[in-house]
Amino acid sequence: MQIDILTLFPEMFTGVLGSSILSKAAEKSAVQYNVVNFREFSDNKHSTVDDYPYGGGAGMVLKPQPIFDAVASLTEQANTSRPRIILLCPQGERYSQRKAEELAGEEHLIFICGHYEGYDERIREHLVTDEISIGDYVLTGGELGAMVVIDSVVRLLPEVLGNQESHIKDSFSTGLLEHPHYTRPADFRGMKVPDVLLSGNHKLIEEWRNKETLRRTLLRRPDLFEKIELTPDQQKWLEEVKKEYE
Repeated sequence: MQIDILTLFPEMFTGVLGSSILSKAAEKSAVQYNVVNFREFSDNKHSTVDDYPYGGGAGMVLKPQPIFDAVASLTEQANTSRPRIILLCPQGERYSQRKAEELAGEEHLIFICGHYEGYDERIREHLVTDEISIGDYVLTGGELGAMVVIDSVVRLLPEVLGNQESHIKDSFSTGLLEHPHYTRPADFRGMKVPDVLLSGNHKLIEEWRNKETLRRTLLRRPDLFEKIELTPDQQKWLEEVKKEYE
């Protein structure tokens, strides 16, 4: 996968892309990152990329020219199919694991990280393919949002995680929240690991994990049940869990 990032603050990405899974993914050639300061594409002598909004109002607006020209340059250089051009924006689609899985199937992603009051509307209408928001709040710029999306997408690429099944049962990948995890020691200061996990009985362990997944979802995010169809076994286990709280 080719990931291009258009930003006015490329230094923000140095530590993130050079660490942990994101760095290992690049070392394995699963992904290639390219961070571009789109100020370099400004066509005026002062290298400005923003201007006052027509009609007046507070703040400055990103001009279309540097963004359009930067994207054109990146697409001309690419040896991939048409890229997904992603605008990080609080007005965009609420980001989800399903969206991460969708983007992980692409060959080329271009992220546009804006600053100031907003974008010239022509960028939205005629350039981008996706507008994404990572939550109902406003950040100083799109850089942090892009980092979140990139991290969640890259970890899904083949051969990136050491165990290819690691992400399959992640929270939200199944539509539900993930079950609790434990590791050594079995007894830590009187706080004990559930006996079933020490039993060696894989069938009972799997049933326990399924029930705990349902329990955690019921207690923390019951709204998620509205979005998925439970299997007969899951429905039975959920009813058993509910009875414990009656």
